[in-house]
Amino acid sequence: METLIVTVKDERELQFVSDMLKKMRISSKRISNEEREDFGMTKLMQQSDRSEKVSRDQVIAKLRGK
Repeated sequence: METLIVTVKDERELQFVSDMLKKMRISSKRISNEEREDFGMTKLMQQSDRSEKVSRDQVIAKLRGK
């Protein structure tokens, strides 16, 4: 089974799509913007190159904007 993510433009469109899915007996779940951002961050982390190592000092310097 696969997942489809749909971004609607407003509350009215959200209600329309939700009702349509319900009538078609397709399960759906509403997620918050924060949950959507978390999903995107997780996907980026999974795609990242983990073969290169960096020191703790390099990470801290980058976080501090140096």
